[in-house]
Amino acid sequence: MRSSLSYLFWPLVVTVLGIVLAGYLGWEFSGTTGGALSFLLIAAVLAVLEISLSFDNAIVNANKLKEMTPAWQRRFLTWGILIAVFGMRIVFPLLIVVIAAKIGPIAAVKLAATDPAQYADLIRDAHLPIAAFGGAFLMLVALSFFFDQSKQVDWIGKLERFLRRCGSVRGMEVGFVLIFILFFVWLLPVRDEKLFMFSAMCGIVTFLAVDALGHLLDKWGKSSSSATRSTAQVGLGGFLYLEVLDASFSFDGVIGAFALTQNLFLIAIGLGIGAMYVRSMTVMLVERGTLAEFRYLEHGAFWSILTLSIIMFGQTMWHLPEVVTGLLGAGFIATAFVSSILWNKKHRAETENT
Repeated sequence: MRSSLSYLFWPLVVTVLGIVLAGYLGWEFSGTTGGALSFLLIAAVLAVLEISLSFDNAIVNANKLKEMTPAWQRRFLTWGILIAVFGMRIVFPLLIVVIAAKIGPIAAVKLAATDPAQYADLIRDAHLPIAAFGGAFLMLVALSFFFDQSKQVDWIGKLERFLRRCGSVRGMEVGFVLIFILFFVWLLPVRDEKLFMFSAMCGIVTFLAVDALGHLLDKWGKSSSSATRSTAQVGLGGFLYLEVLDASFSFDGVIGAFALTQNLFLIAIGLGIGAMYVRSMTVMLVERGTLAEFRYLEHGAFWSILTLSIIMFGQTMWHLPEVVTGLLGAGFIATAFVSSILWNKKHRAETENT
């Protein structure tokens, strides 16, 4: 079995390259040593922000990846990380500006380089639809886990059993999210109602479409006479699900990063470093079977996702510091980790007594 340090090789390589590049950017933009050091510090803080916000993402990714073939696992951990780093941390912020400002991609890059303050304002103006879409999608991800009738392990016993009973009613998770959306539509100013509703509905439709595609490919693959075709189809559904999930997780980090710096290139470096550590955590969880060893860790991740979805909805009306999101998510996961250790000790003691 690989040592824990071996999983950190590529993240450390990317960290060194990223820090050097951040320092170079700081020198180019400011022409001073202090400016270079400031960029170094911001890149480090952004990396920590990404890790804290995305640890629950790594746990959910690992749970999905263990169901996929080794070939599709490798594809997600190679192509997927490229899409996550370059797509969500670079292309996505540019795409927002292209749509919001109605300018071309090249003009958006020039705007990011020459007028970062205006660029950041455009990103912040697009925060409401992003938060509505991500909140609806992530809430369905979490509720689908808790409403699952086949779920046999409960962490927060009474509450999780109640949610599982609710899942016996078909479509209850969608109904729950719709009630949440209507509540915020009632609270929001009239000028924001249509945009919020449309974006949230897009989040629901995207989840249902990806989920339906996964089930369709799974069913089609099982009925296929070709084993290779079957695994490819099932792997494709899981791959698409994980990519959309990663995109939804990335919204919060990308938007939050602009609170620290308005430089798009520095944001890409810092969040890219953090994304590499999240990837390594995902690989370690899959290869070492950590999820099976700690029975409540997955529950903590999904409670963290549910909390994040509520916070994203709340951010359409109020400013909530990203540190709150990170601490709440880390708190759920840490508590679930400790609960798992205590359960393991109790279970071993009962086994030894019998």
